[in-house]
Amino acid sequence: MFVPRRSLPPLNAVRAFEAAARLGSFKEAAAELSVTHGAVSQQIRLLEEWLGAPSLFRRSVRRVVLTPAGAALLAEFAPALDRISAAVQQHRERRGDLAVAVLRVNALATFSLRWLLPRMSRFRAEHPDIEVRLSTSNDPVDALSESFDVVIRGGPDTFHGFSSRFLVSERRLPVCSPSLLAQLPLNEIADLSRHTLLHVTSMPRLWRDWLTEAGQSALEPAAALTFDHFYLTIQAALDGLGVAMGPTALIADDLAAGRLVTPFPDVSLPARSYFAYFPAGRSNDPHSAVFCDWLEQQGRMTG
Repeated sequence: MFVPRRSLPPLNAVRAFEAAARLGSFKEAAAELSVTHGAVSQQIRLLEEWLGAPSLFRRSVRRVVLTPAGAALLAEFAPALDRISAAVQQHRERRGDLAVAVLRVNALATFSLRWLLPRMSRFRAEHPDIEVRLSTSNDPVDALSESFDVVIRGGPDTFHGFSSRFLVSERRLPVCSPSLLAQLPLNEIADLSRHTLLHVTSMPRLWRDWLTEAGQSALEPAAALTFDHFYLTIQAALDGLGVAMGPTALIADDLAAGRLVTPFPDVSLPARSYFAYFPAGRSNDPHSAVFCDWLEQQGRMTG
């Protein structure tokens, strides 16, 4: 019997469309999918071109709104993705004779990309009986639309219905690539006036606060570049574009490998540490405890 070949759109484009439609924001969809805002926009354009359809979204200053064509498409895509997700979950829970505990974790995108993911292969090797399903978000703990076993955010904070525990400490100080330092030495803090300073939009005063702490509040840099995510700022420093205010935990691996250096290690700013938050009734879950014990151990090694 002849079975016609399915005509399917690019699945990454479908995921980007569904996330943007559900969240009403390309930026938030990018954070959830751990990609850039531009990557989400590109995937949406790809889907529109593949469909030969009019625009799927109307853009406003801060949000995006589905057009009638986009709403019709979401009505078909969302249930299909839900069925795929349910089928995969059922398959995983049935696999093999090994009892695998599923641990649903939600963490900040930059923390996940720069610190957690590079260490996850070690956790899987040490604890093959625990499957960590990681998603990312910058939403407050008590504003998440889904339920998670562990939520990793800055702290310490207090949320009704949640308990917490410390994981990883953090401070911030200037970092740059060795190649940039070779071109433009930083022998004293005043030498920063010859450099490009790298900023992140969520913390616009970070450099100014550090310069004040260093006694150079009047210093003006040669140039400045601003990015909308910390991981982009760190990547720009790695690529030699300028000097960033590096979060010590998130750049520890780069410092250890010599990809980044700290020209002024004696002056740093305090920062919020990373904490694990547990919904009421799950704070004593043994698998969550194993995971967080391991995270805290890794955090001590980072420090």
